[in-house]
Amino acid sequence: MTPSGGQDRDEEREPVTVTDKRRIDPNTGAVREEAKVAGAAGSATSNPEKQAAPAEPGASAPGAAASEGESDADAKVAELTADLQRAHADFANYRKRVERDRQAVIDSAKASVVTQLLGVLDDLDRAREHGDLESGPLRSVSDKLTAAFEGLGLVTFGAEGDDFDPSLHEAVQHDGQDGHPVLAAVLRKGYQMGDRVLRTAMVVVTDGDAQQQPETGSESTDAETQSKTESE
Repeated sequence: MTPSGGQDRDEEREPVTVTDKRRIDPNTGAVREEAKVAGAAGSATSNPEKQAAPAEPGASAPGAAASEGESDADAKVAELTADLQRAHADFANYRKRVERDRQAVIDSAKASVVTQLLGVLDDLDRAREHGDLESGPLRSVSDKLTAAFEGLGLVTFGAEGDDFDPSLHEAVQHDGQDGHPVLAAVLRKGYQMGDRVLRTAMVVVTDGDAQQQPETGSESTDAETQSKTESE
């Protein structure tokens, strides 16, 4: 192999390039421009929040959507609350109506049973008038029945001297035409339970003013008789 052949092969080899990547130039001691550019790029990459800073003006759109969603939710809650209150009021009214109807049925049943026994009370009243209830076992039965009826709310009405009331009294006889009508006699007592009239009282009616006139006349006659006696 000749020297010229080796030289040709050396020329065919690619030249070796050495890149100095040191940030500081060993000759001048200054920071190279390439290092400054690389440092700026690395800083921008490591702080993406700073790059996203210009997007802040658009951040109000999600907030507005959230506020609108809360308003819709509040309106829905208010609507459901109103519906619940109406349902509660309707149920309360329904319960009161059911209770009122139930009590009316109970009162009607009591009145129906008591009405069937009014004849027994009439017999006891007649026995009392004849003195049959002054002693003995019948008096005890009468007292117990009377207490039981009073416990159910049974009340009697109709007494001599009471004002005549067409809704409570049944007049079988009326003496007089003018004046204030009152009860002259009670032929049969009347009964009621609460506001319900079970039976009207059978009575004789007379005018109160007409009834007082004979009494006034008798009083004047007695006074005249007394004066004559004293003069004698």
